Amino acid sequence: MIPISVLDLSPVPQGSDAAQSLKNTLDLARHAERLGYRRYWLAEHHNMPGIASAATSVVIGHVAAGTSTIRVGAGGIMLPNHSPLMVAEAFGTLASLFPGRIDLGLGRAPGTDPLTARALRRNLHSDVDAFPQDVVELMGYFQPVEEGQRVRAVPGAGLDVPIWILGSSLFGAQLAAMLGLPYAFASHFAPAEMERAAAIYRERFQPSEQLQKPHVMLGLNVFAAGTDEEARLLFTSQQQAFVNLRSGRPGQLPPPVAGYYETLEPMAKAMIDQALSCTVVGSPEAVRRGMENFARATGADEIMVTGQIFEHSARVRSFEIAAEAMRELAGAA
Repeated sequence: MIPISVLDLSPVPQGSDAAQSLKNTLDLARHAERLGYRRYWLAEHHNMPGIASAATSVVIGHVAAGTSTIRVGAGGIMLPNHSPLMVAEAFGTLASLFPGRIDLGLGRAPGTDPLTARALRRNLHSDVDAFPQDVVELMGYFQPVEEGQRVRAVPGAGLDVPIWILGSSLFGAQLAAMLGLPYAFASHFAPAEMERAAAIYRERFQPSEQLQKPHVMLGLNVFAAGTDEEARLLFTSQQQAFVNLRSGRPGQLPPPVAGYYETLEPMAKAMIDQALSCTVVGSPEAVRRGMENFARATGADEIMVTGQIFEHSARVRSFEIAAEAMRELAGAA
């Protein structure tokens, strides 16, 4: 069975608030743990009215404290927004509180707009081009302290915190391969380079202390419900949110609208079709086929399921159907 995991942006539906979204996140994490998902990752985004996981390490602590076995991590921490030492201390603290359960995924995008990125970084003059050096510096803080070392992460030094490289281009694939780290590709919203990135990563992978062979995790949107029609309706919330974001109008997650896609201009339809092409929508049987086809076509070592669904109960049910589909595929195999 290919392991499946969860990527959660803690969506804030219209008419709700961040407090309720964070409660929903913990509830979904508990369901995911019961359903056999391997990881539960939270994503760092800023100045987004529809996403409640901006303080990612805090939310990770909230989820880890409310669960007991599932791995909890960042998908990811946007490293240009932070100093490597502070990230090491934060995740060293999480690893001390929840030993053997914390993952640290690192990305080089800001996770926001340029104006907000400036507000985040202030006078640090962070540079995305320094991302490889920052990753290596961060990895060093988790190594055992050496004699004479003046700066150390406390907590952090000597702790086992698996590091992942996240990406939506060839850059992250090459870096993950060079450092011998697992690689997570954002195919759920930027699938254009997915096949090339995975191939380059596997071809160039160099074994490391953390990982002996390449491991690729791919993002997949799943909108599952009792019928194909109901699932297509659920999908319209994410379609609306995506169009709003790309149009410079980010907001809370809209309620579903029947026939929304058909109302769009051809350019907007093309944008959705391309960006959200790694999406499975439908009944349990359709989702099983879709996930099987995605796994076979990509050769993914792990699939990270996500989906912005307006009603929390429908969101939980969608993840239940996805987990059931993968169990059925494993049984058939």
